[in-house]
Amino acid sequence: MVFCINLARVVFAPLIEPIRATTGASDATLGLLATMAWAGSALPRLPTGVLLTRISRAKVIFGSGVVLTLGTTFTALAFDPTLLLVGAFTMGLASGVYLTAANTLVSELYPERPGRALGQHGVASQLAAVGAPALISFVLIVGTWRTALQGIAVAAGLVTIAFTLIARRSQLPDAGSEDRDLLGAARAQWHIIVTSVATIGVAGMVWNGLFNFYVTYATSVGLSAGSGRTLLLLAFGAGVPAFYVSGRLADRLPSIPYLLTILAAFTGCVLVLPSLTGFWSLAAFSVVVGYVIHSIFPAVDAYLLGSLPDRHRASAYATYGAGMMVMQAPGSALVGRLLDAGVTFPTLLRGMGVALLVVLVAMVSLHLDGRLPSAARA
Repeated sequence: MVFCINLARVVFAPLIEPIRATTGASDATLGLLATMAWAGSALPRLPTGVLLTRISRAKVIFGSGVVLTLGTTFTALAFDPTLLLVGAFTMGLASGVYLTAANTLVSELYPERPGRALGQHGVASQLAAVGAPALISFVLIVGTWRTALQGIAVAAGLVTIAFTLIARRSQLPDAGSEDRDLLGAARAQWHIIVTSVATIGVAGMVWNGLFNFYVTYATSVGLSAGSGRTLLLLAFGAGVPAFYVSGRLADRLPSIPYLLTILAAFTGCVLVLPSLTGFWSLAAFSVVVGYVIHSIFPAVDAYLLGSLPDRHRASAYATYGAGMMVMQAPGSALVGRLLDAGVTFPTLLRGMGVALLVVLVAMVSLHLDGRLPSAARA
């Protein structure tokens, strides 16, 4: 199910150029299209946290599947650009609802090794991102960008039915039965929530803007759109082992030093990108940056979900998810607007690298001063 959920969230990256060709949309509009999917993923995080204080995880996950099926169907049938934006936003809503409920459920199913379990869940999610460029390339041979969305809608409907049937036959944990106060959980755990949002927020915004325009960047340095999609595939492909390995490392290593190491590596990647030219150097870069950025997601999830007490888990995680996604979502729209304003990719990348460096220095300083929590409050 998470394969379909994440495919719907990342599918607009390889579809940007086909949509541009058929609609003549500007970079700003295309960036907004991708941003709408991520904004939709951000908006329901807090409401989902409230919902999880009253409704089981399985029922909320079922609802997310229904929203994804209907939203993708609507987007595939839309012709007006405004309706496309509405459809992308609806597809994003489904992912926000699903990830808040499902990541919480996964950590409760495997309380002794949450990092490993969340890493495996992330692998399934990342396989969708890896397959998206190749899948879209194939679909564009036999159909149009609408065909891709129609296929996602059918798949989402089928897996939602399958999940519901399996959940009804399974004994699911009731670890969150005491989680009934979202605001109370947020107040009690604000230290670890703020730390997590600060660690991943700016990095996620930069990555959001970078990967959605990665094909466009490749063409700006003389590569073909096909080569750009290959680079995107490499970046997402490196995320598969990243989720798997990072989830296990998160169960074994001190949380804050591990997270800051990942953030430092990603900052270095962004700063070095403008100096790279040629397919092979960019291919090597794609593998490294893909591995690094995807390592941070299971690490943060394990940091939070692995230490939050049962009575706070879903509510605190939903609060974190809302803050994190609000920071990430504008990435594509910001990059698109700056490109339309005449800012070059090298200048843009250096600026993003400096912003990451400022965040990194601040986080390291706070950690050395002993002001970053190593775990949630019991």
